[in-house]
Amino acid sequence: MQHPLKHHLTLTLLALTSLSHFPPASPLTPCRTLCGTTAINYPFSIDDGCGAPQYRSMLNCTGTDLFFMTTSGRYKVQSIDYNKQTMVVYDPAMSTCSILQPHHDFVMTDVESVVIPPSSDTIFALLNCSIDSPVLNRYKNLCFNFSGHSCDELYGGCNAFRVFRSFTNSSPPCCFTGYDTVKYMSMNILDCSHYTSFINVDGLKGIGPADWVYGMKLSYAVPDTGCGRCTRSGGACGYDTETGVMMCLCSTSMNATRECAAGSNGDIGDAQKLALRTKFHAFALVVGALIYFVIFI
Repeated sequence: MQHPLKHHLTLTLLALTSLSHFPPASPLTPCRTLCGTTAINYPFSIDDGCGAPQYRSMLNCTGTDLFFMTTSGRYKVQSIDYNKQTMVVYDPAMSTCSILQPHHDFVMTDVESVVIPPSSDTIFALLNCSIDSPVLNRYKNLCFNFSGHSCDELYGGCNAFRVFRSFTNSSPPCCFTGYDTVKYMSMNILDCSHYTSFINVDGLKGIGPADWVYGMKLSYAVPDTGCGRCTRSGGACGYDTETGVMMCLCSTSMNATRECAAGSNGDIGDAQKLALRTKFHAFALVVGALIYFVIFI
Protein backbone atom coordinates (compact mmCIF):
# COMPACT_ATOMS: atom_id res chain seq x y z
CA MET A 1 0.00 0.00 0.00
CA GLN A 2 1.34 3.43 -0.99
CA HIS A 3 2.33 5.74 1.84
CA PRO A 4 -0.35 8.47 2.29
CA LEU A 5 2.25 11.22 2.09
CA LYS A 6 3.59 9.81 -1.19
CA HIS A 7 0.05 9.62 -2.56
CA HIS A 8 -0.64 13.24 -1.58
CA LEU A 9 2.62 14.48 -3.10
CA THR A 10 1.99 12.52 -6.29
CA LEU A 11 -1.40 14.22 -6.72
CA THR A 12 0.18 17.61 -6.01
CA LEU A 13 2.84 16.95 -8.65
CA LEU A 14 0.19 16.02 -11.21
CA ALA A 15 -1.81 19.15 -10.40
CA LEU A 16 1.24 21.41 -10.79
CA THR A 17 2.15 19.71 -14.06
CA SER A 18 -1.32 20.39 -15.46
CA LEU A 19 -1.21 24.01 -14.32
CA SER A 20 2.05 24.52 -16.18
CA HIS A 21 0.15 24.17 -19.46
CA PHE A 22 -2.07 27.17 -18.80
CA PRO A 23 -0.92 30.37 -20.58
CA PRO A 24 0.48 33.13 -18.38
CA ALA A 25 -1.99 35.77 -17.30
CA SER A 26 -1.99 39.09 -19.12
CA PRO A 27 0.32 41.61 -17.45
CA LEU A 28 -1.16 44.30 -15.24
CA THR A 29 0.46 47.63 -16.08
CA PRO A 30 1.22 50.14 -13.32
CA CYS A 31 -0.30 53.06 -15.27
CA ARG A 32 -3.82 54.28 -14.50
CA THR A 33 -5.92 54.88 -17.61
CA LEU A 34 -8.82 56.85 -16.14
CA CYS A 35 -9.37 59.92 -13.98
CA GLY A 36 -13.06 60.09 -13.30
CA THR A 37 -14.51 59.66 -16.78
CA THR A 38 -11.53 61.11 -18.64
CA ALA A 39 -9.32 58.59 -20.45
CA ILE A 40 -5.58 58.92 -19.77
CA ASN A 41 -3.70 57.70 -22.84
CA TYR A 42 -0.20 58.16 -24.18
CA PRO A 43 1.53 60.64 -24.20
CA PHE A 44 -0.16 61.73 -20.95
CA SER A 45 -0.12 60.07 -17.55
CA ILE A 46 -1.10 60.62 -13.94
CA ASP A 47 1.59 58.24 -12.62
CA ASP A 48 5.29 59.04 -12.63
CA GLY A 49 7.19 56.97 -15.18
CA CYS A 50 4.15 56.49 -17.42
CA GLY A 51 3.46 58.27 -20.69
CA ALA A 52 6.09 60.38 -22.43
CA PRO A 53 8.77 62.12 -20.35
CA GLN A 54 8.07 65.45 -22.08
CA TYR A 55 4.64 65.48 -20.39
CA ARG A 56 5.86 64.41 -16.95
CA SER A 57 3.89 65.82 -13.98
CA MET A 58 1.65 67.92 -16.25
CA LEU A 59 -1.54 66.19 -15.16
CA ASN A 60 -2.86 65.61 -11.66
CA CYS A 61 -5.87 63.49 -10.75
CA THR A 62 -7.69 64.64 -7.62
CA GLY A 63 -10.66 62.43 -6.86
CA THR A 64 -12.55 62.38 -10.15
CA ASP A 65 -11.17 65.71 -11.40
CA LEU A 66 -8.23 66.03 -13.79
CA PHE A 67 -6.04 69.13 -13.69
CA PHE A 68 -3.39 70.55 -16.01
CA MET A 69 -0.55 71.85 -13.84
CA THR A 70 1.51 74.96 -14.59
CA THR A 71 3.56 77.37 -12.52
CA SER A 72 0.58 79.75 -12.36
CA GLY A 73 -1.98 77.26 -11.08
CA ARG A 74 -4.23 74.24 -11.64
CA TYR A 75 -6.44 74.27 -14.70
CA LYS A 76 -9.44 71.96 -14.86
CA VAL A 77 -9.26 69.61 -17.85
CA GLN A 78 -12.63 69.61 -19.56
CA SER A 79 -11.80 67.22 -22.38
CA ILE A 80 -8.97 65.51 -24.29
CA ASP A 81 -9.40 64.71 -27.96
CA TYR A 82 -6.78 62.08 -28.81
CA ASN A 83 -7.67 62.11 -32.50
CA LYS A 84 -7.29 65.88 -32.93
CA GLN A 85 -4.52 65.96 -30.29
CA THR A 86 -6.08 68.78 -28.30
CA MET A 87 -6.89 69.37 -24.64
CA VAL A 88 -9.45 71.91 -23.41
CA VAL A 89 -8.72 73.41 -20.00
CA TYR A 90 -10.49 76.00 -17.88
CA ASP A 91 -8.89 78.47 -15.50
CA PRO A 92 -11.17 78.81 -12.43
CA ALA A 93 -9.42 82.10 -11.57
CA MET A 94 -10.01 83.66 -15.01
CA SER A 95 -12.59 86.36 -15.65
CA THR A 96 -15.45 85.46 -17.98
CA CYS A 97 -18.55 87.17 -19.30
CA SER A 98 -20.43 86.24 -16.12
CA ILE A 99 -17.79 86.74 -13.39
CA LEU A 100 -14.99 89.22 -12.76
CA GLN A 101 -11.96 87.69 -11.05
CA PRO A 102 -8.93 89.37 -9.43
CA HIS A 103 -5.79 90.14 -11.44
CA HIS A 104 -4.27 86.92 -12.73
CA ASP A 105 -1.53 85.77 -15.14
CA PHE A 106 -1.44 82.61 -17.22
CA VAL A 107 2.11 81.21 -17.13
CA MET A 108 3.51 78.06 -18.72
CA THR A 109 7.00 76.62 -18.35
CA ASP A 110 9.35 76.70 -21.33
CA VAL A 111 8.78 72.98 -21.89
CA GLU A 112 4.98 73.33 -21.73
CA SER A 113 5.06 76.26 -24.16
CA VAL A 114 6.84 74.06 -26.69
CA VAL A 115 5.11 70.68 -26.32
CA ILE A 116 1.52 71.74 -25.47
CA PRO A 117 0.91 75.43 -26.29
CA PRO A 118 -2.53 77.03 -26.70
CA SER A 119 -3.86 76.38 -30.19
CA SER A 120 -4.30 79.05 -32.85
CA ASP A 121 -8.08 79.13 -32.30
CA THR A 122 -7.66 80.22 -28.68
CA ILE A 123 -8.01 83.99 -28.33
CA PHE A 124 -6.93 86.04 -25.33
CA ALA A 125 -8.82 89.27 -24.63
CA LEU A 126 -6.84 91.82 -22.59
CA LEU A 127 -9.34 94.00 -20.75
CA ASN A 128 -9.36 97.47 -19.18
CA CYS A 129 -5.98 98.44 -20.63
CA SER A 130 -4.45 101.85 -20.07
CA ILE A 131 -3.73 104.17 -23.00
CA ASP A 132 -0.03 103.57 -22.29
CA SER A 133 -0.26 99.81 -22.79
CA PRO A 134 2.44 98.51 -25.16
CA VAL A 135 -0.21 96.63 -27.16
CA LEU A 136 -1.84 99.97 -27.95
CA ASN A 137 1.40 101.64 -28.91
CA ARG A 138 4.66 100.00 -29.90
CA TYR A 139 3.18 96.51 -30.17
CA LYS A 140 -0.27 97.39 -31.46
CA ASN A 141 0.29 94.95 -34.32
CA LEU A 142 -0.22 92.16 -31.76
CA CYS A 143 -3.91 93.05 -31.50
CA PHE A 144 -6.35 91.93 -34.17
CA ASN A 145 -10.02 91.70 -34.96
CA PHE A 146 -11.74 88.35 -35.12
CA SER A 147 -15.11 87.35 -36.55
CA GLY A 148 -16.30 90.99 -36.52
CA HIS A 149 -16.28 91.33 -32.73
CA SER A 150 -15.16 94.43 -30.82
CA CYS A 151 -14.18 95.64 -27.35
CA ASP A 152 -17.46 97.55 -27.05
CA GLU A 153 -19.29 94.26 -27.53
CA LEU A 154 -17.44 92.71 -24.58
CA TYR A 155 -17.98 95.68 -22.28
CA GLY A 156 -21.61 96.03 -23.28
CA GLY A 157 -22.64 92.41 -23.61
CA CYS A 158 -21.06 90.97 -20.45
CA ASN A 159 -22.39 91.77 -17.00
CA ALA A 160 -18.96 91.18 -15.48
CA PHE A 161 -17.21 93.71 -17.73
CA ARG A 162 -19.75 96.55 -17.59
CA VAL A 163 -18.06 97.81 -14.43
CA PHE A 164 -15.14 99.06 -16.54
CA ARG A 165 -17.48 101.53 -18.24
CA SER A 166 -18.69 103.03 -14.98
CA PHE A 167 -15.50 105.00 -14.36
CA THR A 168 -15.43 106.98 -17.64
CA ASN A 169 -18.85 106.31 -19.19
CA SER A 170 -16.98 104.85 -22.15
CA SER A 171 -15.31 101.59 -23.05
CA PRO A 172 -11.64 101.40 -22.02
CA PRO A 173 -9.20 99.94 -24.56
CA CYS A 174 -8.92 96.19 -24.94
CA CYS A 175 -6.92 93.88 -27.18
CA PHE A 176 -7.72 90.56 -28.86
CA THR A 177 -4.44 88.69 -29.19
CA GLY A 178 -2.75 85.30 -29.26
CA TYR A 179 -0.89 83.29 -26.65
CA ASP A 180 2.56 84.63 -27.57
CA THR A 181 1.59 88.06 -26.25
CA VAL A 182 0.76 86.86 -22.74
CA LYS A 183 3.67 84.42 -22.91
CA TYR A 184 6.28 87.15 -23.16
CA MET A 185 4.51 89.99 -21.31
CA SER A 186 2.81 89.76 -17.92
CA MET A 187 -0.41 91.60 -17.18
CA ASN A 188 1.60 94.25 -15.33
CA ILE A 189 3.77 94.89 -18.39
CA LEU A 190 0.72 94.86 -20.66
CA ASP A 191 -0.88 97.40 -18.31
CA CYS A 192 -4.27 95.68 -18.52
CA SER A 193 -6.19 94.78 -15.38
CA HIS A 194 -7.86 91.53 -16.53
CA TYR A 195 -7.88 88.92 -19.24
CA THR A 196 -10.21 86.26 -20.52
CA SER A 197 -9.82 83.59 -23.19
CA PHE A 198 -12.16 81.66 -25.43
CA ILE A 199 -11.91 78.88 -27.99
CA ASN A 200 -13.33 77.72 -31.32
CA VAL A 201 -13.20 81.30 -32.57
CA ASP A 202 -13.89 80.33 -36.18
CA GLY A 203 -17.45 79.52 -35.20
CA LEU A 204 -18.15 82.69 -33.19
CA LYS A 205 -19.19 84.99 -36.02
CA GLY A 206 -22.55 86.55 -35.19
CA ILE A 207 -22.56 85.03 -31.67
CA GLY A 208 -22.56 87.32 -28.63
CA PRO A 209 -19.90 87.01 -25.89
CA ALA A 210 -22.40 85.58 -23.42
CA ASP A 211 -22.49 82.42 -25.54
CA TRP A 212 -18.77 82.03 -26.18
CA VAL A 213 -16.91 78.99 -24.85
CA TYR A 214 -14.44 80.32 -22.30
CA GLY A 215 -11.23 78.42 -21.65
CA MET A 216 -8.09 77.41 -23.52
CA LYS A 217 -7.52 74.73 -26.12
CA LEU A 218 -4.02 73.27 -25.96
CA SER A 219 -2.48 71.40 -28.88
CA TYR A 220 0.13 68.67 -28.53
CA ALA A 221 2.10 66.17 -30.57
CA VAL A 222 2.63 62.47 -29.86
CA PRO A 223 6.33 61.54 -29.71
CA ASP A 224 7.27 58.75 -32.15
CA THR A 225 8.89 56.27 -29.77
CA GLY A 226 7.44 52.99 -31.04
CA CYS A 227 4.71 53.05 -28.42
CA GLY A 228 2.27 51.17 -30.66
CA ARG A 229 4.31 47.97 -30.44
CA CYS A 230 4.27 48.18 -26.64
CA THR A 231 0.52 48.76 -26.31
CA ARG A 232 -0.29 45.99 -28.81
CA SER A 233 1.61 43.59 -26.57
CA GLY A 234 -0.49 44.54 -23.54
CA GLY A 235 1.95 46.97 -21.99
CA ALA A 236 1.86 50.69 -21.27
CA CYS A 237 4.36 53.16 -22.68
CA GLY A 238 6.54 54.81 -20.09
CA TYR A 239 10.09 55.81 -19.32
CA ASP A 240 12.87 55.40 -16.80
CA THR A 241 12.33 58.13 -14.20
CA GLU A 242 16.08 58.71 -13.85
CA THR A 243 17.25 58.59 -17.47
CA GLY A 244 14.06 59.38 -19.40
CA VAL A 245 14.67 56.39 -21.69
CA MET A 246 11.49 54.91 -23.18
CA MET A 247 10.30 51.64 -21.61
CA CYS A 248 7.40 49.26 -22.07
CA LEU A 249 5.76 48.84 -18.65
CA CYS A 250 4.36 45.33 -18.33
CA SER A 251 3.62 45.09 -14.60
CA THR A 252 4.46 46.79 -11.35
CA SER A 253 7.66 44.75 -11.14
CA MET A 254 8.58 43.96 -14.76
CA ASN A 255 9.57 46.27 -17.61
CA ALA A 256 10.77 45.63 -21.14
CA THR A 257 12.54 47.65 -23.79
CA ARG A 258 9.97 47.25 -26.56
CA GLU A 259 7.06 44.94 -25.72
CA CYS A 260 5.55 42.70 -23.07
CA ALA A 261 4.10 39.70 -24.88
CA ALA A 262 3.55 38.31 -28.34
CA GLY A 263 3.46 41.17 -30.83
CA SER A 264 1.69 41.41 -34.10
CA ASN A 265 4.30 39.20 -35.78
CA GLY A 266 3.82 36.43 -33.24
CA ASP A 267 7.21 36.85 -31.58
CA ILE A 268 7.51 36.55 -27.82
CA GLY A 269 8.46 39.80 -26.17
CA ASP A 270 11.47 40.34 -23.93
CA ALA A 271 9.45 40.59 -20.74
CA GLN A 272 7.45 37.44 -21.49
CA LYS A 273 10.66 35.52 -22.15
CA LEU A 274 11.98 36.62 -18.78
CA ALA A 275 8.70 35.73 -17.10
CA LEU A 276 8.64 32.28 -18.70
CA ARG A 277 12.23 31.58 -17.68
CA THR A 278 11.51 32.67 -14.12
CA LYS A 279 8.36 30.54 -13.91
CA PHE A 280 10.18 27.54 -15.42
CA HIS A 281 13.01 27.71 -12.89
CA ALA A 282 10.58 28.00 -9.99
CA PHE A 283 8.49 25.15 -11.35
CA ALA A 284 11.58 22.96 -11.83
CA LEU A 285 12.59 23.48 -8.20
CA VAL A 286 9.12 22.49 -6.96
CA VAL A 287 9.02 19.42 -9.20
CA GLY A 288 12.49 18.35 -8.09
CA ALA A 289 11.55 18.63 -4.45
CA LEU A 290 8.36 16.65 -4.94
CA ILE A 291 10.16 13.87 -6.85
CA TYR A 292 12.70 13.63 -4.03
CA PHE A 293 9.93 13.19 -1.43
CA VAL A 294 8.02 10.69 -3.55
CA ILE A 295 11.06 8.48 -4.16
CA PHE A 296 13.02 8.68 -0.96
CA ILE A 297 10.44 9.23 1.76
